[in-house]
Amino acid sequence: MARRKKSDAPVTSAQSLGSLIKSCRKTMRKDKGLNTDLDRLPMLTWIMFIKFLDDLEQVRQSEAALEGKRFRPAIVAPYRWRDWAAKEDGITGDALISFVQDEEATRPDGTKGPGLFAYLRSLTGANGGDRRDVIRTVFQGTVNRMINGYLLRDVLTKINGIHFTSTEEIYTLGSLYESMLKEMRDAAGENGEFYTPRPLVKFIVTVTNPTLGETMLDPAAGTGGFLAEAFGHLRKHCKTAQHHRQLQRETLFGIEAKSLPYLLCQMNLLLHGLESPNIDPLNALRFPLREIGDKDRVDIVMTNPPFGGEEERGILGNFPEDKQTAETALLFLQLIMRKLRRQPKPGRAAVIVPNGTLFGDGVCARIKEELLKEFNLHTIARLPNGVFAPYTGIPTNVLFFDRSGPTKEVWYYEQPLPEGRKNYTKTAPIQFEEFADCITWWNKREENDRAWKVPAAELLAANCNLDRKNPHGKEDITHLPPDQLVADILKKEQRIAEIMGNIRNLLMKHGA
Repeated sequence: MARRKKSDAPVTSAQSLGSLIKSCRKTMRKDKGLNTDLDRLPMLTWIMFIKFLDDLEQVRQSEAALEGKRFRPAIVAPYRWRDWAAKEDGITGDALISFVQDEEATRPDGTKGPGLFAYLRSLTGANGGDRRDVIRTVFQGTVNRMINGYLLRDVLTKINGIHFTSTEEIYTLGSLYESMLKEMRDAAGENGEFYTPRPLVKFIVTVTNPTLGETMLDPAAGTGGFLAEAFGHLRKHCKTAQHHRQLQRETLFGIEAKSLPYLLCQMNLLLHGLESPNIDPLNALRFPLREIGDKDRVDIVMTNPPFGGEEERGILGNFPEDKQTAETALLFLQLIMRKLRRQPKPGRAAVIVPNGTLFGDGVCARIKEELLKEFNLHTIARLPNGVFAPYTGIPTNVLFFDRSGPTKEVWYYEQPLPEGRKNYTKTAPIQFEEFADCITWWNKREENDRAWKVPAAELLAANCNLDRKNPHGKEDITHLPPDQLVADILKKEQRIAEIMGNIRNLLMKHGA
C-alpha cells in the first residue's frame, strides 16, 4: 500500500481542523477578489462541498462494490476532487482559475471541455431527482471570486487534509461548521437576518415531535437548522431500509431564496447525513395562497421566518386584500397557515414571531382572528430577553398551533432566564437544558408560576391582543404593548416631576 503523503494526513481534532480552516481564510485574505468574510465564507464552503462530495462518492462506490451493485457517480472524471484538486502539483495559476470559472477550458487531463462550474451546472438527476440535482442547483448561484490561482491552489491543498470518511472527522467538522455559521450570522444580523440558536431549535423539535411518515417544511430554511435537527430526531427511529429511504427522500423540505444561506443549508444538511436535500431556492411567498391545495400541504411546519423586512408589491398580490401587509413575518404566518394539512391527521406548526405580532392590530389582528377561529393556537412560549443577542434585542415568542379545530384556550409558558441572569449574551447564550421544565410540563399541563391559560373568547373580545403577561410573575416591561409602555413612562415621569417639585419647595422654604 502506498504511503499517504504528509499533506494527505487526516485531520482528527477540532483544534487542528480549526487551525487548518483559519489558515485557509488567512490565505484567502491575500486575494484581492475577496474583500470580506461574506466573500470568503462562500468560497470556502463550495470548496469543502466538492471535497465532501468526492469523499462521499468514494464511500458509496466501495459499498456498492461490496454488495455487487452498479454505482453511478454524480460527478465524473476529470471533474472529481481527486482529479484536479487533490494533487499538490496539479493545475495552478491562471490555468486553475480558467478551469474553475470559464465556460470552456483546458481540463486537468489536457482535453478541452466545459469548465468546472459549467459542468456542475449541467448535471441532471434521474427519476425525480438525486444528488446531481442538488449539485446543479447549488452551483447555479455560486461564483468564484478568487482571482489568484496560486492562492487557490494553496487553499485546495489545505482542504485536501480533511477526510470525510471518518465519523470522528465529520463530527469535528460539524462543530467547526457551526462556528462558521455563527460568523455568518454575526454579519447578517446587521442586515436584519437572525439565525435561530440551536438550543431553541432543539426545544421546538423536541416538543413538536415529528414522526416517521410525516412531512415537514421550513419555508424560511436559512442554513437548515430546523431541518438538520428534525433529521437527527427522526433518524433515531429508523429501523428498516424503508424507513431510511422514506426519511431521505419523502420527509424534509425547505425553501431558502438567498444564495449564501442556501449553499450553507445544503452543506449543513449533507454533513448531517441527508444525502439529497430537497431545498427550493426561490421565494416561498411567490404563489397565491388560493392556489395552495391539498397536494401542497405538509404535516409539520417549523420555522423562524424573517421579520422587519418588506416584500415587493407583486408578492403582496398573492394574499387576500384585507390581509396584505409589508411585514414579512405576517406574510409567512399566513403562508404557514395555508400549508398545514387538514386531514387525515391535522397538521401542526411552531413559528417564532416578534413580540409585535402578539399585540399588533389592523391586518395583524385580522390574521390572528383567523388563527384563533380556524386553528387551534394551543400554546405560546414567551422567550426570555436576549435569546437572539447580540443580533437583536427584540422580544420573541413561539406560536404552536394545529388544524384540529378552533382555539378554545391558549396556554402561555414564560421561559425564565437562568438564576442571577438579566440577559443572554454572545458569549453566554441560551442552553437546551434550560427548557427541561417546559418539556416536562408540555404533556401534563397545570398552571404554575410560569404557566397560565386564557380563554380564546377573551382574546377575541380584546381585538385578538395575544400579549398577555404572567399573572403569577412580576411585571416585565419588555412584554408590554407600546401604548401601555408609553403610559407607564409618562406616569413615572410625572411622579419624578412631583418629587423634584417637592424638593425645590423644601429648598426654597429653608432659604437654600
